[in-house]
Amino acid sequence: MTRTTTLIRTASLAALIATLTLIAINPTSAGDQRAGGANTSGIEVVGSDLNSRLVPLGIGKSVVIDLPRDIKDVLIADPKIANAVIRSARRAYIIGAAVGQTNIFFFDAEGRQIAGFDIAVKRDLNGIRGAIKQALPTSDVQVEPVGDSIVLTGNVASAAEAQMAFDIATRLLGAGTNPITIDGSKVVNAITVLGHDQVMLKVTVAEVKRSIIKQLGVNLNGSLGYGATVLNINNANPFPINGTPPDSIVGHFSSVTATLQALEQAGVIHTLAEPTLTAISGESATFIAGGKFPYPTPPNSVGGAAGYSWQTFGVSLAFTPVVLSEGRISLKVMTEVSELAPENSVTIVGTTVPGITTRNVDTTLEIPSGGSLAMAGMIQTQTKQNISGLPGLMQLPVLGALFKSRDYLNSQTELMVIVTPYIVRSVARKNLSRPDDGFADASDPASILLGNLNRIYGVPGNADSKSTYRGNYGFILD
Repeated sequence: MTRTTTLIRTASLAALIATLTLIAINPTSAGDQRAGGANTSGIEVVGSDLNSRLVPLGIGKSVVIDLPRDIKDVLIADPKIANAVIRSARRAYIIGAAVGQTNIFFFDAEGRQIAGFDIAVKRDLNGIRGAIKQALPTSDVQVEPVGDSIVLTGNVASAAEAQMAFDIATRLLGAGTNPITIDGSKVVNAITVLGHDQVMLKVTVAEVKRSIIKQLGVNLNGSLGYGATVLNINNANPFPINGTPPDSIVGHFSSVTATLQALEQAGVIHTLAEPTLTAISGESATFIAGGKFPYPTPPNSVGGAAGYSWQTFGVSLAFTPVVLSEGRISLKVMTEVSELAPENSVTIVGTTVPGITTRNVDTTLEIPSGGSLAMAGMIQTQTKQNISGLPGLMQLPVLGALFKSRDYLNSQTELMVIVTPYIVRSVARKNLSRPDDGFADASDPASILLGNLNRIYGVPGNADSKSTYRGNYGFILD
C-alpha cells in the first residue's frame, strides 16, 4: 500500500514539471489559445545598445570600422552629432559632427543587426594636453571633456603651475572651430597642489620730513600830518604762506604804531612703519592698524537728516603672494600709511573734519625669497617765499626793511617703501617671542623714588625674579 502511493506521487510530480517547462518555453501560447486571439510571439528586437561598443570621437575626427557581413541598412539616432559613410559593403566611416551622444546600428540584407556603436562626440583636447605637457613637463595634469566644458585633474608642485595649466586650457578652449567664452567658466580646475607654501611679507615704510619757516615783518599803523596834509599808514602784512606769526613786539612813535612780527621755526618728522603679514601662496591677506573718525554726509532725501560715514587711517597692508619656481615669489602689494593732518582740516555743516596725509603704494613685482626691493621712493623739495610791503618804500636799501615783510617756507621729504618676502614654515610655540616677554611693572618704591615706569630684564621669562635696588636694574624705560 505504501509503495503504490509513492509511485503515484512521483508520476504527478513529473507531470507538473513537464507542464511548467512547456509554459516557460512558450508563455503566451496557452493564454492566447484560451482567449482565442492572434499569436504575437513573433515580435523580436533585432537592434539594441545592450551589446553596443563605446566609440569616443572628437569634433571633426573619424573612425574606420570593418564589419563581418555586408551592410544593407544603417540607422543613426541623431545625424547632427555623428554621421556614417559607407564606402564598401563591409567598411563604414563614422565622423563626429557636434558634441553629444548618439547610436549607430548596422543591419544586413536579412534585417539582422551586424553591430551597434554608442558614439560619444567630445571636444578634441589633444592640443590642450600637448600645450600643458610642453609648458609643465614635470607635472601630472589630465584634461577630460565633460560636454562643452573640460575638467583639469592631477597633481602639480605649486599654485603657479596650477594657474598656468588653467590659463592655457582657458585660452586654447576658446580658440577652436567653435570658440566659446574664454572667461574660465567652461574650465573646472580640480588640480591638487602638493605643496602649500606660506609667504611672510615684511614692508618697511620710512619717511623723514624736514621743514624750515622764517617770517619777518613790520606793520605800521597810524597817521602823519603837516598842516592840512594827513598821511594814513596801515600796512598789515598778510603772511599768506604760514599765517600770522604768534610772536610780536609793539612800539609807539608819536602817532604811529609799529608792530614787529618775527618767527623762525625748524621741524623734523620721522615716520617708520613695518607691518608684517603671512598668507598661503595664491591667497590674499589684509592687515590694518589704525583708527576711524566720522565725517558728515549729505542727507539721503530732501529734508532728511544728514548722515555720517567713517574714514579709516593708520597702517594697512594687503598682498597676494604666488610662489613660482626656484624660490621666486610674485607679489601683488598694496600698502598705505596715513595720519591725521589738522592743518588740512575743513568744516562741513558746522563739523570740523581733519585732513589726512597718505602714502600709498599699489604694485605687482617679483622677488626671490629673502630678497629686498625698494618698490617705491620719493624725494620732494618745496620752497615758498613771499615778500609784501609798501611800494617804493620797501625798495630802500636799509630802511626798506621797516616797510616790508618776508614769509618763507622750505620743506624736504624723503620717502622709501621696501618689501622683503620670505617662504616660511610653522615652528613650535616655544620658539616664538612676544613684545611683552621679560616685561614687568615697576614697584611703588621704584616709581616714587627713581621715577621708573617699568623694568625690563634682558632674559625673557625672568621678569618676576627677585632683585634689590642695589643690584642691576636691566633696561629702564621712561
